[in-house]
This record gives sequence, C-alpha cells and structure tokens, in this order.
Amino acid sequence: MRYRATHATLYRYDATVSQCQSEVRLTPRALPWQALLESRIEATPGPASVEAHKDYFGNDVTTFTILESHDRFEIVATSVVEVEARPAPAGDRPWEAVRDELALHERPDTLEAFEYVFDSPFVAAGAELAAYARPSFPPGRGLLEGIDDLAHRIHAEFTYQPDTTSIDTPVLEALKARRGVCQDFSHVMIGALRSLRVASRYVSGYLRSGADYQGAEASHAWVSVYLPGSGWVDVDPTNDVRPGTSHVTLGWGRDYGDVTPVKGIALGGGHQIVDVEVRVDPIDAAHA
Repeated sequence: MRYRATHATLYRYDATVSQCQSEVRLTPRALPWQALLESRIEATPGPASVEAHKDYFGNDVTTFTILESHDRFEIVATSVVEVEARPAPAGDRPWEAVRDELALHERPDTLEAFEYVFDSPFVAAGAELAAYARPSFPPGRGLLEGIDDLAHRIHAEFTYQPDTTSIDTPVLEALKARRGVCQDFSHVMIGALRSLRVASRYVSGYLRSGADYQGAEASHAWVSVYLPGSGWVDVDPTNDVRPGTSHVTLGWGRDYGDVTPVKGIALGGGHQIVDVEVRVDPIDAAHA
C-alpha cells in the first residue's frame, strides 16, 4: 500500500506569543517493510531556523524556532510512504527463556533490547501490572502467544474512550479505570510486560484513514516486543491485531514521552487551543 500521510497541528493563543520553539517527530521511519518516498514539514509563521537530527532511538527530529510575534502557529507534515506486509516471526520460544536470555545480554542485539526492560518516566513496572500480565504468561507459554493473549485481553476489557485521560495519566490509573485511548492501552501493556522483565517499547504512528480500527484519523500507538531470532514484533492492543499494511510507523521509544509528535515552549500566549488533524489516504502509485 502507498499512502500520503498529512498531520496538521494548529495552536491558537488568546494572547501574543513573542517567540517559540517546537520539536516534532513526524517523519516516518525507513524500515524493511516501509519505504519513505517523500517527506516535508512546514511551519507558519516561517521559522528563523530549522534544525534536523536523529535522537537516541534513531527517530528523525525537526526543530523550528519562531522569532516573530504571532497568535497562531501551525505545523503541517506531509509524507508519502509505501508499506508492505511484514515478515512472519521465525517461530516462538517460551517467554521465560526469552526473559533469561535478555538478562544475560551476551550479544549486541539482546543488549540493545535489554534497556527496554527497565522503568521509564511514563511506565514503571509494579506488582499490580505483573498480576495483570500473569494469566497471559503461564509457565512454558510462547512469548508471541502470550503477547497476543495480553493484547486480546486489553482490547476486550478496556473501553476506548477519548478525553477521559491525558498524556500524563499514570499507568496504574489507566489500569484501574479500564478505559482510555491507544496511548493508555499501550502503556498498560508495556508496563505489564516489563513487570515480567520482557523487553517492550512504545511505537508511534498512524492508521489508514477509513480503516475499521479504533484510533484512525489521529496519531496512533502500539507496542513492540523483542524476540531473539526474529527481532521486534509489533502488536496493537487497541485493535487486537498485529500491525500490517494499515499501520504507518513514525518512531519508537520507551514510552510516549520519547516520541511525542509535537512539543515545544512559547513565550507568552496565555491560554491555548490545539487542533490536530491526521489523514492517511491510499494513493495510486502511478499518480503519487
């Protein structure tokens, strides 16, 4: 599938902003199953400077500095990506064996994955999360079978309900409330896995517009789990699926804080209203 993804973020202020700086992670990653064909990010008012770099996790970061006074600020990211079906994992292994191998971190790949076992600012392991995870991981069960079961349970037991949580809602609060959005579902799943010492990370991206999924027409999030021999395997607990050609990957990190799509600081402005619009539309490759 080839898509044109458009992500527009508009800030409206009730007082003048004298200057601001905004950092965005809105460039899709180039991956074995995802080709980035075009990408541009535009800011209004025009920036005094634009800087680009890759962060610790390899995500593309663009920083805009605006030095003129304004009461509206808009960032529009447009990309064309081609997404193919992902290769199937090369078998499964008992989850305890994977946990123990990661703890030894004898190879570069397992050492890199091992850092995702530890707590992060938005997701800390704990007894309640471990208790929630355990029914999906009885002794000897395959890791992939376990993560599919855990994703299924979250999908079945949690209610997708926008505007009931915020970006800083604690993961245990989301676990108790059993409601929220894709960010909350993903944080709960990551916390449950880390409580069993399983390496898991947070993936930021999009869903194809019009898809019969929760979270389309907005930024989306899902979970990636490390299986030695197969690499990172993605699962979307919000929709109880393994991501495929309807998912576009922007980036990944330990939790939402590492891959916030748009964040920044402003001098002045007072109260602000933020409007976000996301479209991911299939396009004809011949007319891309």
